Amino acid sequence: MSAFFIGDVALDEYYTAERWPGPADKGMVNELPAEIGGSIANAAVVHASLGGETEFISLLNDSVLSQRLIADLRANGVGVAHMLTDPAIAESRNLIFLIGGEHVVLTVEMGEQPMWLRTETLAALRSPGFLYLTLYRARRLHCMAGDEVLAQAQLLADLRAHGRRAVFDLDVGGCSEEDLLYLRGAEVVIFNQVGFRAAFGHDDLSRISDWIRATKIGWVVRTKAADGAEASNGQNIVRAHGYPVEVVDVTGAGDTFGGTLTWCLSQGQVFAQALEFSVAAASRSVTIHGPRGGKASVEDVHRWREAAPPAIAVWPEAPSRKKD
Repeated sequence: MSAFFIGDVALDEYYTAERWPGPADKGMVNELPAEIGGSIANAAVVHASLGGETEFISLLNDSVLSQRLIADLRANGVGVAHMLTDPAIAESRNLIFLIGGEHVVLTVEMGEQPMWLRTETLAALRSPGFLYLTLYRARRLHCMAGDEVLAQAQLLADLRAHGRRAVFDLDVGGCSEEDLLYLRGAEVVIFNQVGFRAAFGHDDLSRISDWIRATKIGWVVRTKAADGAEASNGQNIVRAHGYPVEVVDVTGAGDTFGGTLTWCLSQGQVFAQALEFSVAAASRSVTIHGPRGGKASVEDVHRWREAAPPAIAVWPEAPSRKKD
């Protein structure tokens, strides 16, 4: 079962700093070696490293850097046959500042040009499998289906009707009422703590059961950094505890989680098992420097779990609870 990842791939330029400067302030940074990353590309590489059949789509210019980014994806087992090109857009780069165990990411603005998928790409997407993407990319998708233009939410609905199951990575951005056209019927919607609060104004997953059922979303996930993750399908809540690890670099942890979760679901794992394995993979990734710290085989993650300190139990002992 294939998984298409639609999103960003970029050169990540790393810097460390003692603090983040305020307005009209100054600060000193130390430069680290640049690495190839990009949030959705990181998730795709993780998915491929676990053995998943992986395709990646992004819109890049035709520069030497873009060719380098594409070659790196190919070298990591990610298919790039459906990539798109626009010579007018900017170079794909992120500036990442590591400060006090956390990170600040600044992304070079590349615009919101429509992404016109080719006919052969639509044909490949119209088959059972997974589609991993963000709202930012979903709003830009267009393609021709015969004489008809399929675009944005209409396109997603068409792919869903053909068995393509969407996984949305909403990260810190959250969502609004106008985004429901895109999210409706998704297999999984992933928020981190910041994104969940931005979307719902609180931190209580149990309070959105009606929203989940109304939008016909399979599972809503709230990742909780070192405290693991929790997920609800509108009826039950499942939780996976975090691990007490020494953090080296949190860049790519959420991408590792999302790519791993997509792979687990493609293998037919029950959601609670998939959630636990994905938290372990993400916890392992923060012990390694770089955006691709989560790249690992299934055996690598299992070995790490066996050797890791016991998971931290931060919730009541009951693994799930039923909501009326």
